[in-house]
Amino acid sequence: MTEDWRATADRILTEGRRSDLRIPAFLLRSPLSRLGYWWGTAVGWTWGSLWSTGPVEKRAGLWVFRGMPQWTFNRGGVCVGGCFLTGDARPTDAVLRHEAVHKAQWLRYGALLPVLYLFAGRDPLRNRFEIEAGLEDGNYVRRRATQRSAERSPNRSGA
Repeated sequence: MTEDWRATADRILTEGRRSDLRIPAFLLRSPLSRLGYWWGTAVGWTWGSLWSTGPVEKRAGLWVFRGMPQWTFNRGGVCVGGCFLTGDARPTDAVLRHEAVHKAQWLRYGALLPVLYLFAGRDPLRNRFEIEAGLEDGNYVRRRATQRSAERSPNRSGA
């Protein structure tokens, strides 16, 4: 894949931030959005408890439900409130970084998030919420070689 997706992604993020200005402030990062976040987390816990056959663990601030049947989630997994529902494989730190951004989006938008996400579209390269969460961390695009070598290095800063 070429690197031209970055310019498109930046434009989509800018447009998304502009459209957020039309959302009444009392709906964003508010008691109402917090209620929506807790509702999403309850839905995630319920769905995960029903279908997870693997371990449930707390990682990167998320409740990770593994062993979910493929039909119970899209792509590699789904973040619902504070829960990440996924298949058998143990999620990488990069994927959990990506999902933690989705958790923060749930906290910001609350119950509006599923609707806004739907309108953002299924193409992750054009979906502002996936772009904001990090297309590379979410495994939607290949990580640049310089990033890959820095992540493997035991002496990288911030570790």
